[in-house]
Amino acid sequence: MKEHDCRHGRNTDSGKPHNHETQVPVMMRIISKKDLTPDVRFFQTVPTKEYRYENLDYRPGQFMSLSIPGAGDAPFSVTSSPTRKGIIEFAIRKVGRFTEKIFTLKDGDLIGLKGPFGNGFDVEKFKGRDVIIVAGGLGAAPLRSLLLYILDNREEFGRLIYLYGARNVEDMLYKEDFFELLKSDQIELQLIVDENNEGYEDRIKKGRVTELFSGIGKFDPENTVAAVCGPPVMYKFVVQELLKLDMYKNDIYLSLERRMKCGVGKCGHCIIDYVYTCIDGPVFTYWDVLNMIDLI
Repeated sequence: MKEHDCRHGRNTDSGKPHNHETQVPVMMRIISKKDLTPDVRFFQTVPTKEYRYENLDYRPGQFMSLSIPGAGDAPFSVTSSPTRKGIIEFAIRKVGRFTEKIFTLKDGDLIGLKGPFGNGFDVEKFKGRDVIIVAGGLGAAPLRSLLLYILDNREEFGRLIYLYGARNVEDMLYKEDFFELLKSDQIELQLIVDENNEGYEDRIKKGRVTELFSGIGKFDPENTVAAVCGPPVMYKFVVQELLKLDMYKNDIYLSLERRMKCGVGKCGHCIIDYVYTCIDGPVFTYWDVLNMIDLI
């Protein structure tokens, strides 16, 4: 859940760190927050008065750097949609000192924002086509922006198929939102957990997310794109299922934001074969990473 301003496409200056040091943070005010799981919290922010008319546009799948004076900064995926102007949302997991500091913030507190960074999803290539979104666990956070974008521009896309799997019901992000979407005729949504769906049997199946592919019916692979994000072990098996359905490798998009650490191309944590996940991605097609299998 989890920067060079790359808001219009992939960075072509590969190998150089993001030149984000000179970017002045936009100050954002927290207006709402809630716990999605025991260790993941939703934050809704709006620009303070002096930044109200800043251009805060971004592409689904991009990320931003959040900062707290005296506490540092870190990259996080934007989970809201650019179609919903003026509000930027994040789902942040408490995993270290900086995120622990974020969890102490209250409504009305300020946080700095730089970005957007990364390439994101080229939604123009999705328009007019069927879309399959496959999320595992925390992968629902970076894919939420794409989901909301499609729902807000529903007439520009074909079928919308969403498959979401988690370890258990308690670990599912946006659970109540997904339950509402189960009632919608705008999306074909299936939910599944690895263990213990007791009490939710009517809405959540038990098993692996790959088992949900049998329920999507027939579709035209030449007119379909897929977006995938989840734990590392999931990519291999989900991609296998998509290839079995005759999908093209360059129509399978993978968000690899989990590989990022600093998000600015400095630490080298996300480099594979001279590819920086944070600079050259975090969104890649399966064709992009076919010969860099360590990326997934």
